[in-house]
Amino acid sequence: MPSLQSVISCLSDYDPSALPVEQANRIIAEVIEPVSGIEQVAIRSALDRVLAEDVVSPIDVPAHDNSAMDGYAFSSAALQAANGGEVTLRVIGTALAGETHGLTPAAGEAVRIMTGAVMPVGCDTVIPQEFTQAVPGAGSESGGEAAGEAVRFAADAVRAGDNRRLRGEDLARGKPALNQGRVLQPADLGLLASLGIAEVKVRRRLRVAFFSTGDELRSIGEPLDAGCVYDSNRYTLHGMLRRLHVELIDMGVVRDDPAALEAALRSACENADAVITSGGVSVGEADYTRQIMAELGDVTFWKIAMRPGRPMAFGRIASNGHQALLFGLPGNPVAVMVTFYHFVRAALHRMMGADIAPPPLMRVRSAHAIRKKPGRTEYQRGILARGADGQWEVRITGQQGSGVLRSMSEANCFIVLGHEQGGVAAGDPVEVMLFEGLL
Repeated sequence: MPSLQSVISCLSDYDPSALPVEQANRIIAEVIEPVSGIEQVAIRSALDRVLAEDVVSPIDVPAHDNSAMDGYAFSSAALQAANGGEVTLRVIGTALAGETHGLTPAAGEAVRIMTGAVMPVGCDTVIPQEFTQAVPGAGSESGGEAAGEAVRFAADAVRAGDNRRLRGEDLARGKPALNQGRVLQPADLGLLASLGIAEVKVRRRLRVAFFSTGDELRSIGEPLDAGCVYDSNRYTLHGMLRRLHVELIDMGVVRDDPAALEAALRSACENADAVITSGGVSVGEADYTRQIMAELGDVTFWKIAMRPGRPMAFGRIASNGHQALLFGLPGNPVAVMVTFYHFVRAALHRMMGADIAPPPLMRVRSAHAIRKKPGRTEYQRGILARGADGQWEVRITGQQGSGVLRSMSEANCFIVLGHEQGGVAAGDPVEVMLFEGLL
């Protein structure tokens, strides 16, 4: 794996005191490689796992040409013969799904066919049942249900080849069915089952350790002394990480003590692939985290040109032959969430080997003016809703301070104000990133 310092040394415009969001993400992506461990699991246990190799279809799906409708199968030559008028066909039998029939209609004949049934030899078109009429006076003959009946329909009610599903139309034998890096969804499990595949190879689950730092933090259930606050960051981190389906190692609150911090970082490094801390990465008299992190590995400390979430540490730490990627996040609750979603989430997906596209941005109008200076990216918390005219518009949730966690709880999107963007007037278009699918 490339070292962090080697990646940084190649950047001519690198400034750790004012690092743009895009550049920080580029550096992180160059340093990270997926975990190498692979497991073979039953498809019932494969939901939300990351495929470690392409799944190649062992069969054609469907295995035969078949009908996409309940109706009557016939040769499209009858349409040409009708020359835009009506087609009348004698029915010689019925084809049911899952059964062999051996029916071969001749010119002027058809087979009554059910959805999924194999197309009879010589037939290339199916007229839906509701578009046909029974021919009065047609008598019943031997040959099974519907044999001897006749049906009539307008020649322009169907085109040649309609309502026929071709062999291998969904998947051809030997072609990739699912690609490496895909996070398996419910439909994928059904697809695998339809191919007769019982087990798949997936990346092993990523192990992530996390803890909060600070003497002022108290866990739920402890009394709050003067100047103390309850530790909320571990709970938001727990929730965000659970959505990624990683293995969690919650290490609690670590006090501002050099020995305790080093012990926590070493333990986390030796038991996890990634370590996430909150607090202690800004400059402060009691913030020993920066010092310990730097001593344990290849770590850099950034002031990201963003709001909220300016201070951040990133790198790789080592202990007793083990290595782990380190993400040192700010201590303010909203800043923790913003930096997680805009840096850590994509990084962990990359470590998992998951091929995940960045969350899409939606362009809508702003309900009011928003103050903003060029030179940093801002993530305002917003509420997206339909305006009085039915068009989408977004408004901020009120106070946008990095300690106002309620602003995240009330919001349903980020208002993303780009690095070079200035202030926004009421009615101006802005880009929003929906929480749905992200949180």
